[in-house]
Amino acid sequence: MYDVIIIGAGIVGMASAMKIKQQSPELRVLVLEKEEGVAKHQTGHNSGVIHSGLYYKPGSHKALNCIDGYNQLIKFCDEENVKYDLCGKIVVATDQKELENLNALYERGIENGLTDLRKLSSSEIKEYEPYCTGIAGLHVPQTGIIDYTEVTEKYKEVFTERFGGIVKFGHKVEDIRLGSIGAEVATSKGVFRSHLVVNCAGLYSDRVAQLALKQLDVRIIPFRGEYYEIKPNKHYLVKNLIYPVPDPSFPFLGVHFTRMINGGVEAGPNAVLAYKREGYTKSDINVGELFESLTWKGFIKIASKYWPTGIGEMYRSYSKTAFTKALRRLLPDLKESDLKKGGAGVRAQACDKDGGLIDDFLFVEESRMINVLNAPSPAATSSLAIGDTIAGKVFAKLKNN
Repeated sequence: MYDVIIIGAGIVGMASAMKIKQQSPELRVLVLEKEEGVAKHQTGHNSGVIHSGLYYKPGSHKALNCIDGYNQLIKFCDEENVKYDLCGKIVVATDQKELENLNALYERGIENGLTDLRKLSSSEIKEYEPYCTGIAGLHVPQTGIIDYTEVTEKYKEVFTERFGGIVKFGHKVEDIRLGSIGAEVATSKGVFRSHLVVNCAGLYSDRVAQLALKQLDVRIIPFRGEYYEIKPNKHYLVKNLIYPVPDPSFPFLGVHFTRMINGGVEAGPNAVLAYKREGYTKSDINVGELFESLTWKGFIKIASKYWPTGIGEMYRSYSKTAFTKALRRLLPDLKESDLKKGGAGVRAQACDKDGGLIDDFLFVEESRMINVLNAPSPAATSSLAIGDTIAGKVFAKLKNN
């Protein structure tokens, strides 16, 4: 009998497990993961950016957890010898229509407690990124780069070796039964009992929640983000990180340039509907999962509202020329021949039945279960703070039960 079973060994699941054991070493904590290692999906396929907290609505879960998580992450990496680089980034406006949103970002960053933000003129942009062109910009010194798979491996190491936690790989959760005195989790390899269940299943978090909850008004819609890599002879075009001004009505940051902690420069991602939840290529199709996405009434409402944006993203997905054109708004010297196909990630975006793309972290709770149903970017940066939040919820439930 365990005290807590956590489903999912991505960065949020492992951070939560580590935090629970760190704060209450006597608790018996088990992590169940269907893959054969940690960070195999969202965590291991993202662009490895340490986010500063610039974008998020002041007072929101994202804003509070990002700032706290950022500080905790830096401290953890210093103590555990995980490499990172606080190289800074610039956000660049290329059109007069973007200036209002750029100024709003500056004000939001100040409100969220960021210091040393610097507004940039067209010429000052060149001080940071000589090959970047824009009419105005914003320098964010706190932003950095890191390998989140390495971070998650370190969380696992601390959880298991230092605190005696248990991780079982190759265990796909197939059923959850919640009772008055505990919970039973059935996997592909066995049955486990605990007082509480924490669902950190990412792309399948809604499916896992539905194993135990009768009513769930959100669904995970998988959006694939595809990257190109800049060929080594053109790495000089990008010094650190270059971002466009994001569309505030859409929960994606737009195609950008990211120097990677282990070398290389990525360009992207776009945001297109994935044809399966773990669909990292255009040929990855699961008819049942695709049908589920397309027929969810919330997604139908989103599609009717954002269809011009969606068509543009799909076009760039199938046209390298169009993708390059979008990138050239920031980096005019970039040529199509400078790019080679890179990797891709799939983002688990929660969507409510009314067509809202959930913009904040979302927790749905039952007496014996805590479900993390929306933990998109900056969840990796925020992971230790989210872990504290989940640990607090766990301790409160254990006390009450």
